[in-house]
Amino acid sequence: MTNAHSPARLQVMWNRLLAAVEEQGQTLIRAAFSPIVRECGDISAGLFDARGRMLAQAVTGTPGHINTMAEAVKHLMRRFPTAQMQQGDIYMTNDPWLASGHLNDFLLLMPAFRQGGVVGFTACTSHLVDLGGLGMGPEGSDIYDEGLLIPPCRLVSQGAMNANLMEIIRANSREPIANEGDIYALIACCEAGANRLVETMEEFGLDDLEELGGYIIDTSRRGTLEAIANVPNGVYRNVLRTDGYESELELHATLTVSNTGMHVDFTGTSGCSGKGINVPLNYATAYTVFALRCIVGPDIPNNAGSLAPFTVDGPAGCILNAQRPAPVAMRHTLGQLTPDLVFGCLHQALPDLVPAEGASCMFDLPMRHTPEVARAGGRSFAIEPVHNGGTGARPYADGLSTTAYPSGVYGSQVEITEAVAPVTIWARELRPDSGGAGTYRGGLGQRIEMSSANGAPFLVFLSVERLKHPALGRAGGHPGAAGRIRLRGATKDIPGKCELRVGPEDHLIFETPGGGGFGPPDKRDADAIALDLKRGLVTEAGVRRDYEGGKK
Repeated sequence: MTNAHSPARLQVMWNRLLAAVEEQGQTLIRAAFSPIVRECGDISAGLFDARGRMLAQAVTGTPGHINTMAEAVKHLMRRFPTAQMQQGDIYMTNDPWLASGHLNDFLLLMPAFRQGGVVGFTACTSHLVDLGGLGMGPEGSDIYDEGLLIPPCRLVSQGAMNANLMEIIRANSREPIANEGDIYALIACCEAGANRLVETMEEFGLDDLEELGGYIIDTSRRGTLEAIANVPNGVYRNVLRTDGYESELELHATLTVSNTGMHVDFTGTSGCSGKGINVPLNYATAYTVFALRCIVGPDIPNNAGSLAPFTVDGPAGCILNAQRPAPVAMRHTLGQLTPDLVFGCLHQALPDLVPAEGASCMFDLPMRHTPEVARAGGRSFAIEPVHNGGTGARPYADGLSTTAYPSGVYGSQVEITEAVAPVTIWARELRPDSGGAGTYRGGLGQRIEMSSANGAPFLVFLSVERLKHPALGRAGGHPGAAGRIRLRGATKDIPGKCELRVGPEDHLIFETPGGGGFGPPDKRDADAIALDLKRGLVTEAGVRRDYEGGKK
């Protein structure tokens, strides 16, 4: 054991770990091949002590990757005991119930060695664009339809790649080069984190992370409990109605607040779908806890200590606790609605802190070539562009337009999408009047129009929400605009969940949802309304409709 350090020195070392893990995350982004990683930041990175407790996570990354990673490390450590680990080993899995909720997310774990022993771990997750099967869409009937499942295994053994495994991954993908490149980026991320961790320990003379880890976890847990103490004890319930696939669904949450923590129970939630919108509990938990932490102790860094007071459960077989072998490819469709679900509970306890509902679910649009194009020798591709709607208005400010909450990923850029896929994007623009009216206005959605660029059809795998049930306002605010998907000139809209064939002459138009408003619209400042008009965020007709009787 090292000698005891002062609290000030421990804080300096804590800050160093936070800097190291952020560098780790940036390494992954810069080395990645796929646009959804290098452009959108669909990743996570974290540092763990020798017991597998998360000490630091990169701010860059999505809650669905970060908070699931905190538990996934423990699963891998049980499968591969520390005593049997060798320097240069890296372990991997994409098991949805162990890692990040669906097959396309690969999670890696690497032990960090100092003086011949394991002193900690580095872990990371990112999204791979294609793993065979039916692909990134909701059409699978079970997990086996959805692609290649890799149980916990050694990806690297004492520095040597598992060549057979890499060959299997390449052989089961429509984008083998991108997948291979992204796996090497994940390896680089692990190595960067392990190197920085060991360098930090050497610089500060640490033989192990026991004292520093204890300080980080105890301090964070104590601060989180103090923040929870500011929430009135009680039981709060909310129901969120969603579009679903075969039929509309209900998500239920019961939030119980006590002096020792906050617990969310999904009892009452609809049962699983026959399609791939089901959510493993690890993923639903990740986003539920993230939402609570956005309001309760948001300035406390995420680690094992700050996460410990938050627990989540739900009946096995409900759509937020899907059991094997349920299809889960598009688990984010409903999983990313859980923050709005629990916000509805938390608003009852803290009405002045919780925002209105937002678009929440990403409008990510996995697309690829059609089978006949590939057979004829045409251009093959697979890509997953991400587009976002508006966030809910806050109790003190407007919502954010075309901003991903809760996922945190960046929207795909037009130039990048056109460079890697044979599509032309004819328009990408804000949707005026799509933000819900209120004292504070919801963020705007966007309108995007695209078509084939090479005269060949392509497939789009749709799994989006808020087409039937828009984001609701709060405290008297109005709902945001619903999303909409259609082909130009068609008389009928396209449902939010299906496999869509876009013909050579078709123009696909999709409009992302707006966020709900907060507070009564008639209390919105007249100058703010005038500025909205000037900026084109609302139209004259929208003002007359939403602010009738208010200040003009």
